[in-house]
Amino acid sequence: MAKKEYCGVFGIFDHDDAVDLTYLGLYSLQHRGEESCGIATFNGRKLRQLNGMGLVSEVFQKNKLKGLKGKNAIGHVRYSTTGSSIIKNAQPFAIKHNKVIVSIAHNGNLTNSVKLRRKLESAGAIFQTTMDSEVVLHLLVRSEKEDFEEKLAEALTQCEGAYTMLFLTDDKLVGVRDPYGVRPLCLGKKNGSYVLVSETCALDLIDAEFVREVEPGETVIISKNGIKSKYFFKKKPKSSCIFELIYFARPDSHIFDDCVLQVRKRLGRKLAEEHPADADIVMSIPDSGNYAALGYSEKIKIPFEFGMIRNHYIGRTFIQPSQEMRKHGVKIKLNPVKDVLKGKKVIVVEDSIVRGTTTLTRIKTIRDAGAKEIHMRISCPPIKFPCFYGIDFPSRKELIANQLSSTKKIADFIGVDSLKYISLEGMLEAANGNSGGFCTACFNGKYPTKVNKKAIKSPFEN
Repeated sequence: MAKKEYCGVFGIFDHDDAVDLTYLGLYSLQHRGEESCGIATFNGRKLRQLNGMGLVSEVFQKNKLKGLKGKNAIGHVRYSTTGSSIIKNAQPFAIKHNKVIVSIAHNGNLTNSVKLRRKLESAGAIFQTTMDSEVVLHLLVRSEKEDFEEKLAEALTQCEGAYTMLFLTDDKLVGVRDPYGVRPLCLGKKNGSYVLVSETCALDLIDAEFVREVEPGETVIISKNGIKSKYFFKKKPKSSCIFELIYFARPDSHIFDDCVLQVRKRLGRKLAEEHPADADIVMSIPDSGNYAALGYSEKIKIPFEFGMIRNHYIGRTFIQPSQEMRKHGVKIKLNPVKDVLKGKKVIVVEDSIVRGTTTLTRIKTIRDAGAKEIHMRISCPPIKFPCFYGIDFPSRKELIANQLSSTKKIADFIGVDSLKYISLEGMLEAANGNSGGFCTACFNGKYPTKVNKKAIKSPFEN
């Protein structure tokens, strides 16, 4: 699937190695965003911050990390959801206003950020970035409430959409999850210090204990006095993003009360129940389709093989300046194994199809390697609607499930002998959400919050 990640957040309070642990935590969350990253620290007197464009290992070189001091820290890895991919939009983002000093790290998308920004600008606010995260800080500092928690409550109750946010002040680490619970946020503990992270894989890397998930609509406040929870919002129907489980989260993470790897295998097994095929082997499009393919293989009792090998060392900025290089582009990332594919009837399991152009190229590569038949199986239903909550799905007119009127036409376009998608009901059953609890708007257009359903463009188009 050709799609982009969004963001990941990490925060730790009152630990002597806060900076190093934040670096490691961001490293484990790198899959959630590769455009920019940053760390902000507070030592009780001074806020220090380092942001940069690029990967965690590129930005936080050893000599630069030494300049970050403090036992409290938050960090962020970013793919630009709202705001362009430039250094001034890298997070965490910090402000100092009167007696308020605060830094924010945000994962998600505010659906009313443009409206709020216009209102603030008309009242005299001056913005430094194009991020919706800055909108939240302007709301925060304009509050006339005395207490920081009351200021935060007044700011957040004006925000709509999907988000998890971390705030670092001179004496607090605060984590907030939107009332629908669209984005994940987990609480952990390391040597008596509390940690807030997007995914549990970050806790595993730093040998932290998983305590629990932050509840939808919950605000967790961590200070020298310990930890407490507050609820600033009216209770809403839980609508966790199912694409976290299908694609975005790391398979070794535990989010939404489930193991991501096991969910993907269950999706594969359910897909096999609904749409079996006669074939010699089952393969995946690495890496996102691996575990669904394993589940499919186990259920249908056809052996799983690695028909494609992924090159993990191509880097983010591989350039293909000539036609000859572009022609070989797909093999740079994914190379078919001819000895596995030649003369075989193959079932290819993938997590999703968006525009279809990338899938077309990959299928051609498998066909050119000698596959006799190709039967494609997709572990989510057809994507027909844009996402307003942080996933870069394009406008409806660009989604292949809207461009072409039938699955048969999509199959003909991408060049497979058959194509089948898991049903919406089957997907939810496999995710243990058949009774509700997941956002499925990209499949059925039923958005959990108010959005402009007639919008031609997704919020991520320029």
